[in-house]
Amino acid sequence: MKQLEEYILSYIDAEPDLLKKIDREVHVKLLHPNMISGHLQGRLLKMLTQMIRPKRVLEIGTFIGYSTLCFAEGLDGNGEVHTIEIDDELEDYIRSNFAQSEFGDKIKLYIGDALEIIPNFEDESFEFAFIDADKELYWKYLEMILPKISKGGFILVDNTLWYGKVIEKVESNDWATQAIVEFNRKLANDDRVEKVILPIRDGITLIRKK
Repeated sequence: MKQLEEYILSYIDAEPDLLKKIDREVHVKLLHPNMISGHLQGRLLKMLTQMIRPKRVLEIGTFIGYSTLCFAEGLDGNGEVHTIEIDDELEDYIRSNFAQSEFGDKIKLYIGDALEIIPNFEDESFEFAFIDADKELYWKYLEMILPKISKGGFILVDNTLWYGKVIEKVESNDWATQAIVEFNRKLANDDRVEKVILPIRDGITLIRKK
């Protein structure tokens, strides 16, 4: 599998230098570096943004801003990425990464709880959104942002295969896996949207609002 991953990475667009630097640093300086989107997923996020051509992107879960920069890279003209991160200890690191990017001026960072911040976007709509935060709140996030997604707009949800645990017997105290399994079940039966799970990295669900 590692060889296949290396093969894939050698035959797609190169990872931009700044993103390489961010990836290296997160593996040295931070816990849970696997939370970073990385080369393959990052190039996918950029290309999907170019395909969808949104004016406004909403991201729940900035981490250190790698995926945010990929969205910003794919935007046209005056497009914007609105990204929310709950961990205030990451703020300086995130802002430093954005400041080093030529796309940093397209990004608006919010530090705090997405469930409290998003309701303040009263008259604002988005054509594209990305959910990659607290797994146990995935359904709440989806219900909150769906009314703010324009008709025909798209939502990406990360980690929906959850290390393959979704097809295993779930332990009673494994709240994250339970939440992902329940999210996938509810989404499969939701006729407000079209959906497909892409088996990329840890699973990405692509959702289209009807």
